[in-house]
Amino acid sequence: LFYKYPNRFLPPIRVLGSCKLLGLSGFYFLKRAPPKRREMVKGRQGERVRLYVRGTILGYKRSKSNQYPNTSLIQVEGVNTKEEVAWYAGKRMAYIYKAKVKKNGTHYRCIWGKVTRPHGNSGIVRAKFKSNLPPKSMGARVRVFMYPSNI
Repeated sequence: LFYKYPNRFLPPIRVLGSCKLLGLSGFYFLKRAPPKRREMVKGRQGERVRLYVRGTILGYKRSKSNQYPNTSLIQVEGVNTKEEVAWYAGKRMAYIYKAKVKKNGTHYRCIWGKVTRPHGNSGIVRAKFKSNLPPKSMGARVRVFMYPSNI
């Protein structure tokens, strides 16, 4: 059985069954061979050091009838007052997500933004990102980094 495939350097593929049984000619159910086993490497022991504060994307800034997707609302973990938000003003944040196609050798991508100002009195912050956050990101996590710092 010969396969026409643009990339000759793929791992071996096994045919699970023929679609000719279903009346489709020339198509096959393909499955990649299982990956080779790798040895376990003993990693770092203990708790990981986290250099950011977790935040949750609540949505876009909005009024009753309009929403403004160029500004996002973020709830920063442990921040509950307008005064506490003041320390985070200007801090950088990253929305990290996983994409299907690899770019630069990784499936993970990042949209960078920064805290612009407080929103209301209960510790919510407004943030602007380099490109507007996708609607899929609502409820997702962001990383609020501790820089740039003015201490």
